[in-house]
Amino acid sequence: MSSDFSRRDFLRYSGATGAAAFIAATLSACSGGPASTGSVGSGTNKDLITAVIGYGNDQSWDPTQTASAFAMAGISHIYEGLLDTDPITREPYPALATALPADVNATSWKFTLREGAKWHDGRPVTADDVIFTFERVLDPEANVLVGNFFKSWLQEVKKIDDRNVELVFKFPFPDAAPRLTIAKIMPKHVFSQPGAWDAAKSGKAVGSGPYRQTAHNPKSNTSFEAFADYNGPRPATAKKMNWLTIVDAAARVAKISGGSAEAQIADNIPYANVEQLKQQGLTVEGGAGMNHMFLMFNTGTKPFDDVRVRQALHYAIDKKKMIDVALKGHGTASSSFLNEGHPDHKRASVVYDYDPDKAKALLKEAGVTNLTINLMSVNVSWIVDCLPTIASSWEAIGVKTTLEPQDTAALFTKMDQFQDYQVVAAASNPNQFGMDPDLIMRYNYVAGGLWMKYAHYDGGKDAKALFAMMDKATEEPDKAKKTEAVHAYLDVIAEQAVLYPVVHTELMTAWDPKKLSGVRAQPYPGINMLQAKRV
Repeated sequence: MSSDFSRRDFLRYSGATGAAAFIAATLSACSGGPASTGSVGSGTNKDLITAVIGYGNDQSWDPTQTASAFAMAGISHIYEGLLDTDPITREPYPALATALPADVNATSWKFTLREGAKWHDGRPVTADDVIFTFERVLDPEANVLVGNFFKSWLQEVKKIDDRNVELVFKFPFPDAAPRLTIAKIMPKHVFSQPGAWDAAKSGKAVGSGPYRQTAHNPKSNTSFEAFADYNGPRPATAKKMNWLTIVDAAARVAKISGGSAEAQIADNIPYANVEQLKQQGLTVEGGAGMNHMFLMFNTGTKPFDDVRVRQALHYAIDKKKMIDVALKGHGTASSSFLNEGHPDHKRASVVYDYDPDKAKALLKEAGVTNLTINLMSVNVSWIVDCLPTIASSWEAIGVKTTLEPQDTAALFTKMDQFQDYQVVAAASNPNQFGMDPDLIMRYNYVAGGLWMKYAHYDGGKDAKALFAMMDKATEEPDKAKKTEAVHAYLDVIAEQAVLYPVVHTELMTAWDPKKLSGVRAQPYPGINMLQAKRV
């Protein structure tokens, strides 16, 4: 996030519920809230897709601010970007725009809006709406979350006429095409009104996409219906959808289980239930991507200001045991910040393979003895399952460890209040926004960003040098040189181990193939029903 990110700006992210609400959304897999079953009928209505989402629907629904798994999935059905991307291949396609850019290396991209495109209230989509949206994205005063993914390369957006706009870049940036899906175009006549952004946070959604929102009940459900006037490339394939928010794993599995199951699809399936659901005839597939558990150290507190201590605690963790026991085999030990299936993955210069002897040697070299750690964490079920392995691994090298899993909002309220801490374990998945490494790393490593403030890493000479390396890589026009520059700063991030993945995991989705077709499991939280059909 921008370097002038202030306490006042931070509170804007969270709305009335406080800063912890934004962080709870940012840690998409950590959403909380009581389980709710909703009222969905018998599950036999072939005009209705009933889905179970394993995350809360009560975080922000403002497309420029949210990182909520539930909201972002819903938004992808309600809103459109100039370009959107396929949820699995992540290849861009024209959405509100009529064509992809002719030259991705140009510093000016012109787009024509789709003729006849309408907002869900019947008003036409115009260039003024595009300008309105991007002005908010780039506005340093608004300082919205998605602005971090645009400000480094996008200079301005100009109106040519009612159906044509021009994007002006600071330098050639070919990765802009898939990134435009993040900037969901919003109706100026709706969201320029007083209090409209607060309403958006609370769930108000008016888009131009194939589905319109028909009801939104926080901590219960959000419902949709096909938008009759949609004339874009991916029309609705079901008349209605009802998405239930059920964060309790057992209740979520129960809702899709058995012959009388009310739901046809559920995400965030616990690893322990995969075989059970397969035996019932459900399809259960995983998506391996950037979903990960990370450790974040408070580098403002000794001895965690010493890189050797941070490295020692990573080397000490028995990741194979964690993957076998806690993740039931659905994980991979991190060998870079990027997951091993990522096209830009390269094994980092420092890889924290299990090496307790090296861990002990690093602690000794750092002069650290009798270390006691209180490991705070979010209470996401799979994270909690991983904690005992960390504790036993650290105890084995002489580090006394206590575990403190807690509600995400409660944990990050403490962080927001700058209460002292030592180490935090949490979950994250920046693939919700996109795949390119520049985007992924700017989700965490940005001057003035939340994570850097929490780690007390921002502002030091190491951080400044890292951010300079990242900016240089962003501006590099040559793909091969850019990749080389990315790998160079990924090596620095690995070596510093300030906020760094321990394991990358699979996210499991289950659906009934006798009732639903066209489903593809995605490697980030949520679901995409734009090509799914009831059968």
